[in-house]
Amino acid sequence: MPAQLSPDESAFYRAQSVFSDPGALAGRYAGLPADPAALARIVRGLLIHRAEGGLFGHTIADDRMRDDAETRYVDDILRLLVDRDGAPLTAERAPGDRFVGVCRDFSLLHCSLLRHAGIPARLRIGFATYFSARHDDHVVTEYWDAEHGWRFADAQLTDPRAATAHAIDFAPMDVPRDRFLVGGDAWRAIRSGKADAADFGHHDEKVPLVGAWFAAGSVRLDLAALNGVETLLWDVWGIGADSDEDFAEDVRAEFDPIAELTAGEVPFDAVRAAYAENEGLRAPRTVLSLAPFNGPAEVVLRG
Repeated sequence: MPAQLSPDESAFYRAQSVFSDPGALAGRYAGLPADPAALARIVRGLLIHRAEGGLFGHTIADDRMRDDAETRYVDDILRLLVDRDGAPLTAERAPGDRFVGVCRDFSLLHCSLLRHAGIPARLRIGFATYFSARHDDHVVTEYWDAEHGWRFADAQLTDPRAATAHAIDFAPMDVPRDRFLVGGDAWRAIRSGKADAADFGHHDEKVPLVGAWFAAGSVRLDLAALNGVETLLWDVWGIGADSDEDFAEDVRAEFDPIAELTAGEVPFDAVRAAYAENEGLRAPRTVLSLAPFNGPAEVVLRG
């Protein structure tokens, strides 16, 4: 039997965050199932990844990518969905009516549905090995299973077309921890010399964003998500660097204790305290968004 969650930890991860709160559209959640896998399939039927047009035989317009995939909050995601198709959320949308998102959006909406169902859930930011032979930046949901403890889930993979395209050989609701490394695990592997920093990041052929600096950014984002601050992946703040050449050792060292906290079993009280006490890693009200369509821009987050 897994260790039980403390009442505080359970309550924290069952509560909606500013980012996952459906707000005025909470009524759309009425009657939804409470099964994590069923909720992941609902998410899959509502969203399409910005890189999945060919997989679904659909051409995604640039303006749809710009308007959708840089949306921070679930209530805005739901509003866009309902405006395009007012059917219940359980109804799978046509590709053209889906929200065009990225991995973070799939996981955030899944978290929102899980929390509504009373299931502790949180975003985890890190790197997947199931899209290529490298460690690709990715986001999954981590949800609490009373029999097995915390499990990774990837709602994107619940469509057989996606699972087949990526030759997935595991259950999407139980992603193996050696197939998805949270930022802290990636950072520890890089710092120990067990992994090449150039293997971690966003492996774009034209402008690759890879290296220790990128992995450190995932540690920062993962720490924030563990504290209910689930920003866009290209929101930047605090300590870090834009390249490995500019990444000083004293700054790198500041990520070491955070990586230790966020890798493996996460000590809830300690990770909450670390976030509250570390001004260099705690998200401020205003962040710099380097979003590919609408950035760079300073953005004030909701309070």
